[in-house]
Amino acid sequence: MKQVILVFIGGGLGSALRYLISIRLNPILNHFYLGTFLVNIIGCLLIGLLLGLGSKEDIISPSTSLLLATGFCGGFTTFSTFAFEKYDLLKAGNLMAFSLYLGLSVIVGIISVALGLYFSKSL
Repeated sequence: MKQVILVFIGGGLGSALRYLISIRLNPILNHFYLGTFLVNIIGCLLIGLLLGLGSKEDIISPSTSLLLATGFCGGFTTFSTFAFEKYDLLKAGNLMAFSLYLGLSVIVGIISVALGLYFSKSL
């Protein structure tokens, strides 16, 4: 039960922060959801860092990993919003923005996870 509570708390905090960032940053650029993009990229970097640190002994406990990686990063990042925004761009016929947002999200996301794992090795 403790594990479920840790995931619940982390997920709630991550979701609330994602919401605040999205409402602040998404309106900045036309045809590009900057808040969602940044949240997902930051989440990729964080999960790479956290899971990298979690694989080392005595740096991050399993409970802290549940709170931060599973809970916070799981609530902070969002695949459903990402998918909806892609659909919205396609529906509007904006293929260039759709392609750019999709490509950048996937490529920069994977690079961010790799960077997080790389940085965790130096700690």
